[in-house]
Amino acid sequence: MNVSQTMETEEDLLTCLQIKFYNPHQNVKGLYELLPLGIRSRQYADVPLRLGRDAKSCTFALNDMRVSRKQLALYAYRTPQSPDMLFTIQNLSQRGRLSVNSSVLNFLERMDLPNKALIRFGEYEMLIIREAGEAKGSFEVEFEVLTVPPSRETCMCVPSMNPVMDTGSSGTNSFIAELAALGPLETDETLMYQS
Repeated sequence: MNVSQTMETEEDLLTCLQIKFYNPHQNVKGLYELLPLGIRSRQYADVPLRLGRDAKSCTFALNDMRVSRKQLALYAYRTPQSPDMLFTIQNLSQRGRLSVNSSVLNFLERMDLPNKALIRFGEYEMLIIREAGEAKGSFEVEFEVLTVPPSRETCMCVPSMNPVMDTGSSGTNSFIAELAALGPLETDETLMYQS
């Protein structure tokens, strides 16, 4: 086995974060032009991975003025009980909230990142999937752009209104109007005989 084959094998064993973006305006703007889409890039585990709009202070940048200069940071760590490389996520935005699988993080708050996490900030949705690998001094990151919101695929949609009872008919409004015209379906017999 030559040296290049050995290096490729070692790279394949590193932990990889697949970061998949969605924004409803991504077709109009070059929001992701500063990201290395579709390319695995190696990151040192002892340096936080920062994402924001400031390409000088962040590891990766989004070309969007609505994103904070420093939006979020991912920190790699290990525990004595596990050989896996794990990650925490921290909200670096003073003006906006960050949610991780429906848990809200305010400025400078952090939490452990699950193996599959839906991250939301502003109009962005990020699906982060951790591919297990050896916990060495580095890990890999791969960026992708999704055509549909990941919340649809992961069933993590945030309900925007109260649930509505499914009646099985397509004309729900007419069905309700018919029920109202009939009057109450039940009557209290004690009231009927008091006249």
